[in-house]
Amino acid sequence: MSRNLTAYRVMATIVGVLLVVLCLVGVPLANFDGSPMWGVFDSTPAWVTTGSDVNELGELITTYLGVAHGWLYMIFLFSAFLLSRRARWDLPFTLVTLVCGTIPVLSFWAEHRATQRVRAEHPELART
Repeated sequence: MSRNLTAYRVMATIVGVLLVVLCLVGVPLANFDGSPMWGVFDSTPAWVTTGSDVNELGELITTYLGVAHGWLYMIFLFSAFLLSRRARWDLPFTLVTLVCGTIPVLSFWAEHRATQRVRAEHPELART
């Protein structure tokens, strides 16, 4: 189970960092140009100029990092699910852990919580 915990922790960290960069850097740079966004918001803050280098950087981040995050999130889900089965987590704890991987910053709390639970319930992993 030690390898399951390590794989989960690595994937949770990678996915969490990518999600923070994507949501807190890429999306604002790509979309905060004063125009409507996603058909939901009438206008966004006018922080960047459409077509500027900063705006283009945001577009690159959201395009490439978004795709990478999507694929890596699937690996995260798989590693979290495997750990949940090996550690015999109940369904609510498993679902909260999986869903928290979709919320920037909260994913780090979920990883910490899951790691503490595994180490408490499986003391042989306390050194990892």
